[in-house]
Amino acid sequence: MSRTSSRKKDHVDLCVNEQVSFRGKTNGLEEWYFQHNALPELNVEDIDTSTDFLGKSLSFPLLISGMTGGYAEAERINGDLAEVAEDLRLAIGAGSMRQALENDTFHESYRIMRRNAPTIPILANIGAVEVAAMEDARPAQYLVELIEADALVVHTNPLQEFLQPEGEARFRGVLEGLAMLVRELSVPVILKEVGAGISREAAMRAHEVGVQWIDVAGAGGTSWAGVEMLRRGEGCEISQEFWDWGIPTAQALEELRINRPQDMRVIASGGISDGVMIAKCLALGAEIAGSARPLLTALMNDGPDALRGRICGWKRDLLGVMFLTGASDLGRLRRSPICKRNEC
Repeated sequence: MSRTSSRKKDHVDLCVNEQVSFRGKTNGLEEWYFQHNALPELNVEDIDTSTDFLGKSLSFPLLISGMTGGYAEAERINGDLAEVAEDLRLAIGAGSMRQALENDTFHESYRIMRRNAPTIPILANIGAVEVAAMEDARPAQYLVELIEADALVVHTNPLQEFLQPEGEARFRGVLEGLAMLVRELSVPVILKEVGAGISREAAMRAHEVGVQWIDVAGAGGTSWAGVEMLRRGEGCEISQEFWDWGIPTAQALEELRINRPQDMRVIASGGISDGVMIAKCLALGAEIAGSARPLLTALMNDGPDALRGRICGWKRDLLGVMFLTGASDLGRLRRSPICKRNEC
């Protein structure tokens, strides 16, 4: 197994089997409340939770965020995730596809996603470090074509790269690389953090070079700093402050909520673990919400039926919020009154 493949296996094993959540920080969504509507004037069966994402219809606004690929066991994981996503009409992302650029040994661990999910949006994925080193868009276009992707996620992870034992903390040139991809790639580019959040300033810098989709991927869910600190083991001691480093998801959404460019579209991820959180993210300006580890653990611990059950529960949560706020569709939900604790 290559170093990249081994690292990918480590990541999944730690996320499923170890406590790698933020320790002293939440995603901040618990601070936000909807105004209850005692007279909603609609029936539950009249509520429409569907939405469009990247030109395709979803049953409700959930993205199974990119988790894995590039090692043997990942083919089964991605296959099961994609099959459930297709059945429930959700979007899904591949984990980092760096390994697919190194050799073709585990290409099937990525290809299986489109094979099992022929009609839904699928997102390819590559790291910002790799983008900074690209001379043209051909490697990225190769990844898009490998899984017939509808967009390319560029994940930016400076904290993780800094702490990773074999990390490559070389981010000079990322903005130039993003601009090149926007110009040359056949699909949209999405800039995504991996759990430390994207500030308004960083989002605007990406937008200035043409990126229209921002996944804030805020703090409060999986701490990838924690994952890498566990992987480091003994040796050079690292401050535990890094475990909780980052901008909470709600704060990142709030920063982008006001006066953002009309063509900037926002995805909310980072600690999303139920449908009420999804509803709050939409009311705070997101087009769609993403989640990874809660869905991965459901699949790995209890199988595809458990994953379906968890997702169906989240959809029911969202339906409940819409009913209790009098929102018959997602457009009305996004306009529903929402306020912070002690400000309602």
